[in-house]
Amino acid sequence: MKIIAVIPARYASTRFPAKLMQDLGGKTVILRTYEAAIATQLFDDVFVVTDSSIIFDEIVSNNGKAIMSIKEHESGSDRIAEAVQDMNVDVVVNVQGDEPFINKKPLEELIAVFKNDTENKVDLASLMFQIHDKDEINNPNNVKVITDQQGFALYFSRSVIPFPREENVGVHYMKHIGIYAFRKQALLDFYRLPMLSLEASEKLEQLRYLEYGKRIRMVETEHGSIGIDTPEDLEKARK
Repeated sequence: MKIIAVIPARYASTRFPAKLMQDLGGKTVILRTYEAAIATQLFDDVFVVTDSSIIFDEIVSNNGKAIMSIKEHESGSDRIAEAVQDMNVDVVVNVQGDEPFINKKPLEELIAVFKNDTENKVDLASLMFQIHDKDEINNPNNVKVITDQQGFALYFSRSVIPFPREENVGVHYMKHIGIYAFRKQALLDFYRLPMLSLEASEKLEQLRYLEYGKRIRMVETEHGSIGIDTPEDLEKARK
């Protein structure tokens, strides 16, 4: 089974423009993320795929592997699908470009899902962890996920799911971490299928997979992601 990591990297960012090219202890954020992905030693290859010649040059000039996107893309999945469509790979792991502090263990757990999936029931795997604070649960920037008894995602939402009409029934609230591992075919199917109403409403690309019947196996982890979304996040990262 050939497993690669692909890091989608946009130069423009609504909340923090050019964040991937900011200095983080003597190296750019995107270069640190790329090197961290390689350092896990989990992947047969690691690529950055980008719409920016600045990011492309940053990776290549540091002896890394980068791919320029040919088209404009709405989502990271689209960008990755274009990049890998002609590659001979089985599983593609999407590593977020603004998360330089990669934790190896949850990535190992994602990859294990496919190694153990002898009947090919899983199209994608992704991560979640339990949240308890009501403000966190109610925050629409925190995407929540509910699963069936086998751990397959039933729905993702920015809203509170499930709604706590009855509070003392042992419901756990799970926050979705946007790190995915895809079977290559599921990724290519996503690329070719049009957006439907649920994805358009919630602005969550993972809903396209569910709307078209793909199976997303969720893996619970204790390791929350540490991303750089704002200048304040960058200062914390530097410290």
